[in-house]
Amino acid sequence: MQGSANLNIMIKAARKAGRSLVKDFREVENLQVSMKGAGDFVSKADMAAEEILKAELMGARPTYGWLGEESGEEEGQDPTRRWIVDPLDGTTNFLHGLPHWAISIALEHKGQIVSGVVYDAAKDEMFYAEKGAGAWLNDSNRLRVSGRHRMIEAVFATGIPFAAKRTLPATLQDLARIMPECAGVRRFGSAALDLAYVAAGRYDGYWERELNIWDIAAGTLIATEAGAMIGPIREGQDPLQDGNLVIANNDIFEKFSKIICARD
Repeated sequence: MQGSANLNIMIKAARKAGRSLVKDFREVENLQVSMKGAGDFVSKADMAAEEILKAELMGARPTYGWLGEESGEEEGQDPTRRWIVDPLDGTTNFLHGLPHWAISIALEHKGQIVSGVVYDAAKDEMFYAEKGAGAWLNDSNRLRVSGRHRMIEAVFATGIPFAAKRTLPATLQDLARIMPECAGVRRFGSAALDLAYVAAGRYDGYWERELNIWDIAAGTLIATEAGAMIGPIREGQDPLQDGNLVIANNDIFEKFSKIICARD
């Protein structure tokens, strides 16, 4: 796919930060790690990747706003556009030597996500999309959600809350309802990649609560451009802003969402 200038900037930035992360990943046992909160770690590699991304993205578009997981929010001269960045989604996997983590970059324009990149540097898989132009993997592979229409054949993904997160009871109730209805549930530890995998048809659906916008901004665009349907877990919420979402292919979305939202 021939992308816009902004998308090309995003892909270039993701690859540059990815090279830095892969280098650190190979020596993960030597990383110095500090704790941000219960079960939520930040590493020097994480912060270095965000510095690279910020330099590349803001260097190319200095008037845009910025929202990064590590560096926070900055208003831009152009109030209509903002980069939304997670430099390392799946930090715990990274620190344990598990090769399942990603860089997530989204571009917001007038409150809408218009471009998104999720880069799995460990496997060199670049998922990307622009609003209205479909979703793609690497240079030329068009992404489409799965065509499964029977719940009992479907595989879903979620995130299981850790430590002191208050949504653990609700998630355990979700699992009790969904497990008898499907072929399996996976918990791989990266929301950005979960959404990209829905886009690629590797998962048939995904749900999670209490996510941050930088976790899901790029991935939700990629998944919906690949044909996924998205909705809130609780009626009246905005999935992107509230961080509570259910997403699946068109054929099973209604039944899947009814199960997940049944008692929330």
